Amino acid sequence: MDIRTLSPDFAVAPQIDAADVAILADQGFTHVICNRPAFESAPDQQPDLIKQAAEGAGLGWTDNPMAGGQLSMDMIEAQRAGKTEGSKVLAYCASGTRSAILWGLSQAGRMATDDILAAMADAGYPMEQMRGQLDMLANQ
Repeated sequence: MDIRTLSPDFAVAPQIDAADVAILADQGFTHVICNRPAFESAPDQQPDLIKQAAEGAGLGWTDNPMAGGQLSMDMIEAQRAGKTEGSKVLAYCASGTRSAILWGLSQAGRMATDDILAAMADAGYPMEQMRGQLDMLANQ
């Protein structure tokens, strides 16, 4: 499992398996966000299977699938809502990129744009092209 930290309480990863959930719980994660649509997932990596494992391990679960190019404010809000006070979140998708993008957009106005972009780049997701969107959301 390739966990990439964006903040002390939020990380992203490429596709996880149900067996990975126990490892996440051992590492202190308390919530999982799935940003990968079921139609993209292999039969043994369907969101419902991972949700069952997460709930069985006592972790919270948010299903927030983002198909390529279908970004909405509802998705950004769902990403933000998945992170509650005191929780440690892992969001996943195929490569972690969509999860990192949604995290970044969900932090607009809560963190400085430069800090968001630096965190994403440090995690291996350089997204300077998001600067305009982040600034626009921060000013709303």
